Amino acid sequence: MRSRLTRLLGALERDDVRSISRRYFISNGFDGALTSVGVAVGSYLSGIPDGLTVFKIGIGAAIGLGTSGVWSVWEIERAEKRAELKRIERAMLTDLDETRIQRQKAGARQVNALMSGIGPIIGVVFPMIPFLFEGSVWGMRDATMVSIGVAVSILFAFGAYLADISEQGWLVAGARMGLAGIVVALLNIVLPG
Repeated sequence: MRSRLTRLLGALERDDVRSISRRYFISNGFDGALTSVGVAVGSYLSGIPDGLTVFKIGIGAAIGLGTSGVWSVWEIERAEKRAELKRIERAMLTDLDETRIQRQKAGARQVNALMSGIGPIIGVVFPMIPFLFEGSVWGMRDATMVSIGVAVSILFAFGAYLADISEQGWLVAGARMGLAGIVVALLNIVLPG
């Protein structure tokens, strides 16, 4: 267990691993936040009478997206890392099984898959929390509005973070990402569902 944790932490120290993990985390977190907006607005417009039911639907979406994130990236990175290792083996004319290079590739795959799964869970679960307070703090309409606000805030934070690492204006980048949540909410209202 300790060697696995050491390998994961070592993988996180590498720029290439952080870069790919960051992409998976934000891309899938973006998907999760937009999914939560769809769940919130769709549930409200469908007349679901209580927040707990909406929260449960959201958790189901989080489980599906989180599992998809981990599983798909695990398989994608498994194939990519194996191909990279084979190219290195051909260039070096040697087998690299059970070497530091092979362990680094495995650690990178694990970190990438983990971050890919965490992103959508955060993107869905946090916006669903307001529905747990439906009935005691606010009604379904207010819970829906707060949920959309939380999702848009998460999207804004993703945009601001990306602007920070690329040395761009965080306010504009955050607003661009946050706008996606508002667009999804409006599309759910306008389009027949």
